[in-house]
Amino acid sequence: MGDCEPALVNHEMEHHLVAAAQHLMLALRASTNLNIDDMSSFLSNVEAHLSTRSTPSESRGRLGRGGLLKEIEEQLRQNEIVVMSWEANQSLIWDSSSEETSEYLKAAVEIQKLVETLGCVSPIRNAKQKELLLRAQGILEIAMSRLAEELRHILVQYKEFYEPEYMSFRSVVEDVVYDESFVSIEDEAAELTSRAEDGGSGTGNASAECLVSLIHPDMVPALKSIAQVMFSSKYDQEFCQAYVSIRKEALHEYLLILKMEHLTIEDTLRMDWDKMSCEIKQWAWAMRIIIRVYLASEKRLCNEVLGEFGSVNSITFVDITKASMLLFLNFGEAITMSPHQPEKLFRVLDMYEVLTELLNYIDALYSEYAGASVRIEFHDLLASLGDYARATFAEFRNRIALDRSQKPFGGGGIHPLTKYAMNYIKVLSAYRGPLNLLLCDQEVKHPEPCLGIDNEEECSSDSSCALAAQARSLVSVLESNLVEKSKLFKDGSLQHIFLMNNIHYMVQKIKDSDLRLYFGDEWIRKHIGKYQQHATSYLRATWSCALSLLKGGGNQALGFCKPTLRERCKAFGLTFEEVYKCQTGWIIRDPQLRLDVQIATSQKVIHAYRTFLGVHSGSIGEKYIKYTADDMENYILDLFEGSAKSLPHPWKK
Repeated sequence: MGDCEPALVNHEMEHHLVAAAQHLMLALRASTNLNIDDMSSFLSNVEAHLSTRSTPSESRGRLGRGGLLKEIEEQLRQNEIVVMSWEANQSLIWDSSSEETSEYLKAAVEIQKLVETLGCVSPIRNAKQKELLLRAQGILEIAMSRLAEELRHILVQYKEFYEPEYMSFRSVVEDVVYDESFVSIEDEAAELTSRAEDGGSGTGNASAECLVSLIHPDMVPALKSIAQVMFSSKYDQEFCQAYVSIRKEALHEYLLILKMEHLTIEDTLRMDWDKMSCEIKQWAWAMRIIIRVYLASEKRLCNEVLGEFGSVNSITFVDITKASMLLFLNFGEAITMSPHQPEKLFRVLDMYEVLTELLNYIDALYSEYAGASVRIEFHDLLASLGDYARATFAEFRNRIALDRSQKPFGGGGIHPLTKYAMNYIKVLSAYRGPLNLLLCDQEVKHPEPCLGIDNEEECSSDSSCALAAQARSLVSVLESNLVEKSKLFKDGSLQHIFLMNNIHYMVQKIKDSDLRLYFGDEWIRKHIGKYQQHATSYLRATWSCALSLLKGGGNQALGFCKPTLRERCKAFGLTFEEVYKCQTGWIIRDPQLRLDVQIATSQKVIHAYRTFLGVHSGSIGEKYIKYTADDMENYILDLFEGSAKSLPHPWKK
């Protein structure tokens, strides 16, 4: 009411101006020298205009005398009819015609003005004035209550949802989990997929194609009109309470559509890994949709409805969305509180990448002071996930280095640790962006230099990055562990088969993937030489003794007799039978590598046996030659199949 006092002063000044102008006009009309019609006409117009203006004292007098009160009462009565007619009407105003809607809004505005007019003159001395003021305030309360009801109706009946499939989230890989039963022979687990749909981290505000209508566009002007009337009538809190409650409920419903559970930190920490992994995938998918699409669209709706009311806009948006954002952030915090198990690394990196992509969106959505707490918690979670990823990466290294088997791995095949580690390292390359950032300041243990690749430009960019140095170090640790594991085999030949198998597997993983850029072609050539050397060592360890039986058999100067040749032939056959029985149970899983070893064995062994028989078969006698060279050559093809068997008719010892 104090706002009316300056206006009253202005009215008093205007009153004096009116009086002076009227006095001047009378004096001019009394003068006989004024014959100008235009001047008289002008002055007449001025008089007519000024005579219609009343001074504050006159207004107060009219209020006191009841003239203006009667006018106000009539206006109030007319607008009251409009407001009260809808109180008895069960239908909703915005479901009627636009004329009726406009009429109701106009009536509410007029009542609000009448309240201001009646309350502007202070003190209120007139009982009638007080009665009208209370009556107008009551009608205004009814109108505001009805507008709040209409607001809720529009927000509920005209809300719109959209299908979330168009912005799907796909993780890079399925879980890579290690135990003694890890048997992904052909490494299905390491199949890579494309990264985020937009090709990288998002920047700036949400793009236009990510914005959707959360309320039918035709009803947005209605929401804005209700806001304008309720705010001007000082019912802004009632408007915001109704608006926030309905929009929060709509966001909650959409979280259910996205299958986001309301999990506490305790709930999350009690999950087994399979459940937690599924929840993380769902979280990452829903997080991107909620922030890039839903919250960006919610922000736009708030701007459209409340943009002209200053900070109310941002406060309302935060009130609507903060609880849901905390649901997402608390889940992420719970993950960082769980043990640093290596199988969690890729899921955590998925989370880290999603948050990195959404960082600029969050900064834009919550840029004002009201959203500072959400913005800060988001940044804190991103940092915590980065720390967790680094610690989990270190735990993976420890698992490779400290895995100690108590017994040799059957058949000398590819050890589960080798498959696990190489699949794991291969998947790391799909996260090169975040890992290069997170590992850039990490010390490289057991550093292994890049030995260059044929394309020097690729080598300079990829082999020198943080992830490349860490990957080479990890493989070096794995190789050292495999050497220790090979010592569990008592048979020297099987030690070489084991190392040959595992190093060959490592080479193939690196050669046939992006890891080649991290290790270099020279590293590959060096390790091809290593497993080939183990193949050569296997031949020497297995067949040297047997081949010594055949050496010198054709040298007559030594004076060997025929029984000695027969015994040597039989001894060679017995040795072959033992090798066959034992090494058919060994395994070389890679078909080409197995064939290469079989061919090398034939070239070394069968050639010597064929030569021996060619020289001495007549001296030995056909009945003493149990296996021909062709027989043995065919039997060699049974070696390393992983299923032990014996020759059908062995020598009798």
